[in-house]
Amino acid sequence: MAPSCYWRHAARRRNPQLRSRRARQDDSLANEVQRVWHANWQVYGADKVWLQMNREGIRVARCTVERLMRRLGLEGVRRGRKVRTTLPDASAPCPLDRVNRVFKARRPNELWVSDFTYVSTWQGWLYVAFVIDVFARRIVGWRVSRTMQTDFVLDALEQALYERRPDANGLVHHSDRGAQYLSIRYSERLAEAGVKPSVGSRGDSYDNALAETINGLYKTELIHRRAPWKSRESVELATLQWVHWFNHTRLLEPIGYIPPAEAEANYFRQLAEKTET
Repeated sequence: MAPSCYWRHAARRRNPQLRSRRARQDDSLANEVQRVWHANWQVYGADKVWLQMNREGIRVARCTVERLMRRLGLEGVRRGRKVRTTLPDASAPCPLDRVNRVFKARRPNELWVSDFTYVSTWQGWLYVAFVIDVFARRIVGWRVSRTMQTDFVLDALEQALYERRPDANGLVHHSDRGAQYLSIRYSERLAEAGVKPSVGSRGDSYDNALAETINGLYKTELIHRRAPWKSRESVELATLQWVHWFNHTRLLEPIGYIPPAEAEANYFRQLAEKTET
């Protein structure tokens, strides 16, 4: 390095104001990039970090965010391969498939999907069940259990019914052919609540693709990144925190890169405006 270059570099380190305008902007933006990445469970890639910064009023080009993340050594998580969780019960009678792999809803509480997944801990396997409202991909019920019996998926359903209070006969509940979801107790509870049952008709992972997508995000963004897990209590607390972040903060591409809670709030606001007019 030439002496003049060395002294110029040393002077800029002593006095940051001597640095170029772009270098000073990069330093400021790098702090924001790190903040957003850490605030979102360290799972966002450049696209979502950029979108979140713009939502907060920080105007920056996507290529700048990508460049700064590369400089800082930050990257988003990548989904692994899909793993089947529930075991189909071929002998059990099945309700009709009311969804036919079209996971769309015009309003909240029109279509729910349910599934569960596995989590390995030092104390043995745990099972985590989710109930998701398809309209905004919002998680409306969940439960962690040490056993794979009907009780724990029923508990997740009970939470969803209590919190959402769906209108009788206005909601379809869809699942795959897992024995827990085809059990008499689960079917009776759906009927008691006025919820129409639906079960995938082909017996493969695409029958319940949306629920398996949420399971995949849960495993990728939380379970795999923080393993090994010591206890059920640690999984429950982390799941509670992740579900809250997922519902209220996480940007979801299928609903316009906004959080599920915001998508539902927008729907009800527009509905109220139509009612007033």
